[in-house]
Amino acid sequence: MSTQLPSVAPEVTAALVEGLSPRLRKRLDAGIAKLADRPVDREGDTVRIAVDDTTYVELHAPGGAVTSADAVRCGCLLAPDCLHRAAAASAAPVAELPLAAEPLSGSPAEAQDSEAPGPERAAPDQLAAARAVWTAAAAVLDAGADGCGAVLQAELLRAAHTARLAGLHRVAAASSSVVTALRAARSADPSYRLADLVAALGDVLAVSHRLPSAEGSELAALRGTARRPYRPDGSLRLYGLFTEPVLTANGYAGAVTWTADAHGRLYQVPDVAPGGAARAVGAADRAVRLGDTALTHRELSRAGLAVSGATVSPTGRLGAGATVRAVRAPGVGWRADPLDRLWHVPLADQLAHALTPDSPGLLFLEVTFTGTVRESAGDCLLAASDGITLRLTAAHDDPALPHRDNLRLLAAATDGPLRVIARLIPAPHPRATLLATEHPTTPGAHVDVGLDRLQKADLPPHAPVPHPAPPSDEPPVHLLVRRVHQTAAGGRRALAHPGSGGATDLRHLAAHGLPTAAALLTELHSSATTRSRDAFGRLLPADPTRFTEAWLKAREYTVALDRALCVAGWTA
Repeated sequence: MSTQLPSVAPEVTAALVEGLSPRLRKRLDAGIAKLADRPVDREGDTVRIAVDDTTYVELHAPGGAVTSADAVRCGCLLAPDCLHRAAAASAAPVAELPLAAEPLSGSPAEAQDSEAPGPERAAPDQLAAARAVWTAAAAVLDAGADGCGAVLQAELLRAAHTARLAGLHRVAAASSSVVTALRAARSADPSYRLADLVAALGDVLAVSHRLPSAEGSELAALRGTARRPYRPDGSLRLYGLFTEPVLTANGYAGAVTWTADAHGRLYQVPDVAPGGAARAVGAADRAVRLGDTALTHRELSRAGLAVSGATVSPTGRLGAGATVRAVRAPGVGWRADPLDRLWHVPLADQLAHALTPDSPGLLFLEVTFTGTVRESAGDCLLAASDGITLRLTAAHDDPALPHRDNLRLLAAATDGPLRVIARLIPAPHPRATLLATEHPTTPGAHVDVGLDRLQKADLPPHAPVPHPAPPSDEPPVHLLVRRVHQTAAGGRRALAHPGSGGATDLRHLAAHGLPTAAALLTELHSSATTRSRDAFGRLLPADPTRFTEAWLKAREYTVALDRALCVAGWTA
């Protein structure tokens, strides 16, 4: 049902949940589950959920998002203090709204007459907001996805709203991502990935933990920005590279077309809005939102653009303002200038750029497909490139998108080299998500793996003999990663039950020269199980700070080690 509902601002959900009585709070998760099975219909900006034959909850969302508690209305006898309003808001996607330009304290008139607050004046607000986020996120970790119901989610959303008002935009956005992942986990959404929850929760805790001691450029990076600033970039001559579908866990879908200029700089033309897989598929055949051009995304990926009055975000997104003009221009193939240059950048330089925080992570490789290998998440495609065997995975598993089917066909595509575009996945072995490839039998053409559905007729007549996957000799860092992920899923109790001490894991880590990993795992288990007693011998609650810090240290270590092993694996 969440994909049918408009997004709701974090502060709205937090306010509605906070307004519930203690008795109704206990029933909130059951109320959300009950609404999930009820009919939903839309009329203009209003979405209506049928609670029963005579009662409805209405969400009024001008512009696609609910931005006030009054915009959620219910017709039951207990309204406005009923369970239904909070349940509807808690079931809806979390809105990603830019912060309005307003002072952190005082009236607008006072803000105009006084000097802009310096770091010393703003710091207390930000420190208090960071502590609130840390406390709320620590409670989420303690409960885990399995035990983190709507009340704990609302507490994190309230802390996220406070952080956004204090100018901590990065941690506010990451907190919203945590709630989105929690809801996907608890509703058995097929798009849910535990790794996404771990990444978002790790970012929330890391930023809120480091912010009190940060200064200078580090502090600016931890604060983040309220919105993507677009700057003028004059006239551009762009060449289409490929188009990828977008399908997010918080109810957004569409397509992004990647282009490059004559110097190899990448630019993105996005079309992403609320929707599901059908919109991700259909967006490829929609006209790009740039100037007066009638090019579709699918056409742009093989053509070109001449843009005047261009505006560009720091990450390369092209703005679509009223002053932007764009017309169709000839495109070139991947093996012609200027696109050919992208595949001649040394791999070490590509890896270094792909591992930077704001990079899209794209790799331009020449590979030979050699078969498939089965993994727990499904088959992945094996490919050889300059003596390296890498694993290419599907970006999405939704059956409406052809990723999986294309990977299976490409396993027998050719015994010759093909150029591909992939997105790096930091892992101890060479691993990436396949986004586009040269066509197996049509020279000069390429296949957008998430949009173009290959047929057997597209394959060469004689398929190569698949090669087996090479034996794995990776350090067993996955033993620590597994406990980090297990904690995010099941909370403290996942490590506190008998038999979860991991003595065998500790021996494996120490035997493979990973004493730091062994020490971190020991501390994680100890912090989960150790409890003190009061003067009367009664058990006290476990120390939440020690447990959260132990988990965060383990998670930060595994991320750093994965990056180091990733570079080593690709350059071995």
